[in-house]
Amino acid sequence: MVKILLDPSMYHPHLSVAEECFKAADLGYEYIELSPRADFHEWHHYPKVDDAEVAKVKNAMAASGVKIWTFNPVFNWSSPDEQERQAQVRNFRRLLEIAEELEVPLIATEFSGDPNEPLKSEHQFYKSIEELIPDFEKRGIECTIEAHPYDFVETNDRAVQVVRGVNKPWLNYEFCLPHLFHLSQGQGNPRALMEYAGPRLKHVHIADVWNHLANVGNRYIINPPGVDARIHQHNEIGNGEVPWDEVFGYLRETDYDGPLSVCVFGWEEDADAIHVRMRERLENELTKR
Repeated sequence: MVKILLDPSMYHPHLSVAEECFKAADLGYEYIELSPRADFHEWHHYPKVDDAEVAKVKNAMAASGVKIWTFNPVFNWSSPDEQERQAQVRNFRRLLEIAEELEVPLIATEFSGDPNEPLKSEHQFYKSIEELIPDFEKRGIECTIEAHPYDFVETNDRAVQVVRGVNKPWLNYEFCLPHLFHLSQGQGNPRALMEYAGPRLKHVHIADVWNHLANVGNRYIINPPGVDARIHQHNEIGNGEVPWDEVFGYLRETDYDGPLSVCVFGWEEDADAIHVRMRERLENELTKR
């Protein structure tokens, strides 16, 4: 059966990780996907959590009944700059230590790197993976990777190919629906993308998004025109253009049983109600068969 995870990003500004465990329980979740926050694992920075904080989180998980199932770090392990790449590998090693201590079985991460230097970034990615394979395998931790807008690989099929190249059963692909229109270059065809991933599809991020390429690119307006930037959102289901019947239909047909992470951002004024509605929708679509 699928596991429904809460990404508590909208609570990071005012709740500790331990408090987020109790918040998740209040919202009806049993699992958390811990996204970056300054006092734990921060974008591209060395993790800032110490033993005392780890103990607090461990106690909170036990008391709340909520388990952190994934860490969702963003470390630039594909950086074309070698010194930076080495620093990010060190960051990963420390986070894997913390994951083992908290019995977190999965790291859900991104390719990172530089889309303007894709080949060099790919070389660096595989170099980092080779260095980290012993750490993942020693600790028995799995990994899923998504293609994020402005990573060195931004499209679904290429991302799956890079994952296949690692050729490890514990390293697989994460399909991120709020990135759908970047992954598909505007086509918005999730069934075809997930079919291409096939057995490598082991994790799905759930949020809605508008097609940034629709209306000749005028769905969003970015100034100056042609700026080297990417745009997307993480909205509640129904506040976007993801074809959800197609998504859920495919997941049901294939008996998908991996994690589903609810990752709605930017709507803090209605966060609790959004997260309850999202959980209920996923339960109705995929757990009540």
